[in-house]
Amino acid sequence: MASLNRDEKSQSEILFKKDTGDQQQMLLDCGYSEKAVQYFIEQPYMGSLPDADQVSDMLGSCGDTMKIFLKIDDNTITDIRYQVLGCPGAISASMAAVDLVKGKSIEHARKLNDGDVFNQLADIPVKKHHCIQLAVKALHKAIDEYKNGHSDLKDVECPSTCSEPQDCCKK
Repeated sequence: MASLNRDEKSQSEILFKKDTGDQQQMLLDCGYSEKAVQYFIEQPYMGSLPDADQVSDMLGSCGDTMKIFLKIDDNTITDIRYQVLGCPGAISASMAAVDLVKGKSIEHARKLNDGDVFNQLADIPVKKHHCIQLAVKALHKAIDEYKNGHSDLKDVECPSTCSEPQDCCKK
């Protein structure tokens, strides 16, 4: 395959370059807060952890998919990453969830709820609130699966109220 000459290459780069300014304004116009837009654009915790202690995934009702990687040391989440195939709401919600639980105990992280993530984002469109639920459910699932594989952690308390009955801890 012949390589592109200098002019063709610069035109291709221009055509395919991500214009975050326009993207940012469009998201703001749709009702995302500045903070939510920054999470989406920067994606600070997107990726995988090759040495993760727990990897779990979840498919949302809207078709968005999340995979979560947890690194846990001495009952503390020392690192966490999400891989997200989804919309800006799903990406920003998962990134916000990381900021709320990284460096915290798994008990603290298991108590994270939709309202906590919403407050961290400041605002997202109402039709995207299910994205917050997906990020939280994926985190809870990963913690529960981690606990189930580590018998010394099975007594970690479940929150007294769960957003949906099928997501509650099994006692």
